[in-house]
Amino acid sequence: MIRGHAGEPTHVLVVATLGAERRRRRRGRSARRASAEPAPTAVAVGRATLIDARPLVNGSAAELKGADFEAEAVAGLAVINSVLQRQRIASADPNAHGIAPSQALVIRVGIGAGEEVASGRWSSAVEVTIGGGRRKREAILSPQERLAAVLSGRDVILACEELALRARADINAGRWREAALQLESALTAAIAELASWAGQGDIDERIELLVSAAGSTTDAAQTALIGGLSAEQIAALEQSLERLEAALRARTAIAR
Repeated sequence: MIRGHAGEPTHVLVVATLGAERRRRRRGRSARRASAEPAPTAVAVGRATLIDARPLVNGSAAELKGADFEAEAVAGLAVINSVLQRQRIASADPNAHGIAPSQALVIRVGIGAGEEVASGRWSSAVEVTIGGGRRKREAILSPQERLAAVLSGRDVILACEELALRARADINAGRWREAALQLESALTAAIAELASWAGQGDIDERIELLVSAAGSTTDAAQTALIGGLSAEQIAALEQSLERLEAALRARTAIAR
């Protein structure tokens, strides 16, 4: 049971493992000889069923008509990721992470009776693809080209890039306090690291924008240490991160 404000139930999360059973570890042996031509290992599949705690008005398939299925799927995935984020902290596991839409084998939105949805079934449902629009070939190849450049030593990964990604994950999840603290570090690192490309393209102008954004971000980070952020601070954080992401894209374009 997931509870919200004042302990009011918001969702029920049911997690199940389907398919192959996980191989048990043998005591006293950390390794064993592998076959020269091993057969593919069967893998288990996890299924998470998120159930809205609020009952439908009449519980019929007609209630699916006119629904924004992608919005429902995005909202549901956000709740599941919030649970995974809490699990990561509770278990102190830095390698645990959320689920991206592209990592899901299938995403379904539907309705059903209590016993149905509790076992991963439904009365009526649709399969949803989040962000299903076809991407341009250039957008698909760009990360591959960047990775090839990094692996060959023609480009480098900056510390601020990792910090910016963490800030983006926090903002996307609505973790505003964490985003403010993360973004403050990301901007500090970016201003220092991008100086190596000063005088190239419009990097100088972008660094100036980051310097101007650093002040409001620092204020938001100080506020985050003691409580929540205001709507104005949240908007400023989003704008600052967009400036940082734009500066990093510009730097990558120069490095090619």
